[in-house]
Amino acid sequence: MVVLVANDLPMKIRGRLKLWFTEPRANVFVSGITDYVADKVISYLLQNCPPESGLIIFKDLSKPPFYRLYTLGIPSKKVVDFNGLQLVLEKAGT
Repeated sequence: MVVLVANDLPMKIRGRLKLWFTEPRANVFVSGITDYVADKVISYLLQNCPPESGLIIFKDLSKPPFYRLYTLGIPSKKVVDFNGLQLVLEKAGT
């Protein structure tokens, strides 16, 4: 499974993603594509999206921690590394 969250995507990239992904919300894409296709799509996105896209891509893995994060540009959520575990930092509620 691959989940992609973006700040903003060019229309050309968005249209291409709709071949393999569903878009439940604007600039949020979800797909159950195979690992081979996922690697190709992720490589395409990282090479062709401008940094302003602010991408966070979640790809599932078969071994712990069972996912890998890819980022491009400055996403709206901060990604941190905690003892080798990639986490998305959220503000604490008040």
